[in-house]
Amino acid sequence: MRSDAMKKGLEKSPHRALFKAMGYTDEEIRRPLIGIANSYNEIIPGHIHLNQIAAAVKAGVRMAGGTPIEFSTIGVCDGLAMNHEGMKYSLASRELIADSVEVMARAHPFDALVLIPNCDKIIPGMLMAMLRLNIPAIMVSGGPMLAGSFRGKEINLITVFEGVGKVRAGKMPAKMLQVIEDAACPGCGSCAGMFTANSMNCLTEALGLGLPGNGTIPAVSAARQRLAKAAGIKIMELVKKNLQPRDIATLSAFKNAIAVDMALGCSTNTVLHVPAIAHEAKISLPLSLFNEVSLKTPHLCSLSPAGPHHLQDLDAAGGIPAILSELAGVGLIDTTVMTASGKKLADNLKGKRILDKAVIRTVNDPYHAEGGIAILYGNLAPDGAVVKQSAVAPEMLRHEGPARVFDSEEQAVSTILGGKIKKGDIVVIRYEGPKGGPGMREMLTPTSVIVGMGLGKDVALITDGRFSGGTQGAAIGHVSPEAAEGGTIAFVQEGDRIRIDIPEKTITLKVNEKELARRKKGWRPPEPKIKEGYAYRYAQWVTSGSTGAVFKEKP
Repeated sequence: MRSDAMKKGLEKSPHRALFKAMGYTDEEIRRPLIGIANSYNEIIPGHIHLNQIAAAVKAGVRMAGGTPIEFSTIGVCDGLAMNHEGMKYSLASRELIADSVEVMARAHPFDALVLIPNCDKIIPGMLMAMLRLNIPAIMVSGGPMLAGSFRGKEINLITVFEGVGKVRAGKMPAKMLQVIEDAACPGCGSCAGMFTANSMNCLTEALGLGLPGNGTIPAVSAARQRLAKAAGIKIMELVKKNLQPRDIATLSAFKNAIAVDMALGCSTNTVLHVPAIAHEAKISLPLSLFNEVSLKTPHLCSLSPAGPHHLQDLDAAGGIPAILSELAGVGLIDTTVMTASGKKLADNLKGKRILDKAVIRTVNDPYHAEGGIAILYGNLAPDGAVVKQSAVAPEMLRHEGPARVFDSEEQAVSTILGGKIKKGDIVVIRYEGPKGGPGMREMLTPTSVIVGMGLGKDVALITDGRFSGGTQGAAIGHVSPEAAEGGTIAFVQEGDRIRIDIPEKTITLKVNEKELARRKKGWRPPEPKIKEGYAYRYAQWVTSGSTGAVFKEKP
């Protein structure tokens, strides 16, 4: 056992003494030691109940003959960090989380890990650590929040964000927004809807690193507790088999996950996180692969914010196993891959089928023939840009308009709320990329306000930052290279014409090369917006959004 390095033999007597200081018995020390990485805290709704999940995991580990040892990680709530300096630290926290789990597992050589995340950067951060360490491991999330209810309709956090725009536009009284605010988030769990957290929890399951149900069982359900116990029991089986994460997360498994991503219409943030996770598995996933998979994978689910359904509906309709089974039926899923259940995917999918075709459509009756996400290329984004095409109104799939240029999110939001953005405009927000932000802030506030003010079918938004999974509309993010690296987006001027053609996967700044060359002469990157601390160091190490915003391998 790996843990023998800190507990076995005469020379490890002092180490055992330290275990005994914490109350561990000789029998507990002799057993396999299972690290339980718990991201519980009191600042994220998706994490407020994770101590209960951890308790269930530890019960399962003990039932199967192991000794669970819990430790913690940090976590940022993207909703609470939104639209102020805090969002500069959200994506950056992903690397800290991965590093912290790695440090704990290398300093204390556990025999295996069970990782308990539940929100935007914590899930991919823990997955990155899992694949970097490559010791037996399994993930079990805290599960999705239930949708709220207002006047007989399901609502969620995005309803509140969009309500701000409606109030500013005079379409809703402020008192009604307060009622919605009180009802939108009814309890614990990752925010209802196919936002980033739920996208990543579903893709963890599709990738095979979480048990069936990981992505969709509601946080408040007793089934979530049973799943956690099952994960605790299952990790002991993985230890005996020495089944490691890289045995599961193969290139075929990543392609499976991308196919599910497209069928679900997941958050555009998956295009940041999935390549970063693959990077830790020593697998290269170019952005072009997303388009390749999208072109042949039908979009089967219309979940909030693009559609009427929520995660509890997806769970009742058969969940991720039903989607995998439906896609496998037409050869879009490799069912020979291994999973954290200790079985091949084909075994996990036996008897699984769609239970509600209103929530999960069949491949013969999709919402769209192509998947939910598209990668756009052109002179404005030579290395690519990302759009959630399943959430774009048909009339905005092809659009040309004048650029309205802003060097920060705050400038853009002030102008939008001031009623100075008109129909047909293309809002460009730059110097918000991984390096320039720093931290590649999510732009949920400007997109939600645009939708709330009734401009969602008339105004596009382009940024080298990124968007929340709750974003809808013609919102194009991850423009690479970013402005801070001298990308073309740095040289867009007010009034320039921009052409967006999502079906053709192109994004074009209609300025000739000679004029662009003139604008680039003498350009220097601006001074860092943050000049000290972690965010400053992050900006020195981070790479482009097109590479998953991973750190450089060398200084």
